[in-house]
Amino acid sequence: MLNGYTTPLSPSARSVLVPPPPWHFSGDVIMVEFLLDPETIRQYLPAGLDVDPENPRAAAIAGEWQSCTTSGAELLDPNRSQYREFYIALAARHGEKFVVRCPFCWVDRDFSLVRGLVQGYPKKLGTIGMTRAYSTGLAAAAVAVGQTYAGTLTAADRRIAEITVTLDGQTPDAPDLMVAPLVHTRIFPGWAPGGGSVTELVTGGSVNQQVTNVWRGSGTVEFFPSPVDELDLLRPVAILAGYRFSFAETITGGQLLSCAGR
Repeated sequence: MLNGYTTPLSPSARSVLVPPPPWHFSGDVIMVEFLLDPETIRQYLPAGLDVDPENPRAAAIAGEWQSCTTSGAELLDPNRSQYREFYIALAARHGEKFVVRCPFCWVDRDFSLVRGLVQGYPKKLGTIGMTRAYSTGLAAAAVAVGQTYAGTLTAADRRIAEITVTLDGQTPDAPDLMVAPLVHTRIFPGWAPGGGSVTELVTGGSVNQQVTNVWRGSGTVEFFPSPVDELDLLRPVAILAGYRFSFAETITGGQLLSCAGR
């Protein structure tokens, strides 16, 4: 008998790229929140989600993550647990509920990419760079007033995004575009001629969220053109704020909202 939550399947299931949830995540994040034209946001929302014309916000988010299953075995094999991510968050509404939609996302490891596709994240492979904070030395970025952090994204050998956050001070409030429920579209196209496909609108299973050491400040966002990516179509109308913080959560499994069109 072949076993596994994802492929490759094997009798022992030891070869699977992604084991079943729960999945635990911890990491550091830099984030720049900005305004978009409401009609721009609307173009990237699926059926079932609506733009709030009074709240046409978005964010560019870069994260450096460590993830594991409940056994924690991946933490002793860092190539299976550590990755970086860059994604866009759009403010949206599902009925009366405030939610977040991710139209684009890039990661630098295969296990994160496949795990995201299971959830409905639109993940692609990319190279993400982030300024790191260490406790000592002149090459360490301080978590202090006036310090600037940067995040970069390269995809398909092209630099397509750069963000910076300059810290002004700590804040007790976590950015809502980071902690609100994400709504994804899970798409698994049909393969056999005439065969069916899976297209589902789902929300994500995030529990035990923790946001600590939140710093707020100013930010910058630059998106660059690419023949195969569309970030440059989401150029900010105005920058609202930048953030740096630590974040943790556990993903337990999603909830089906509806069958969704593309």
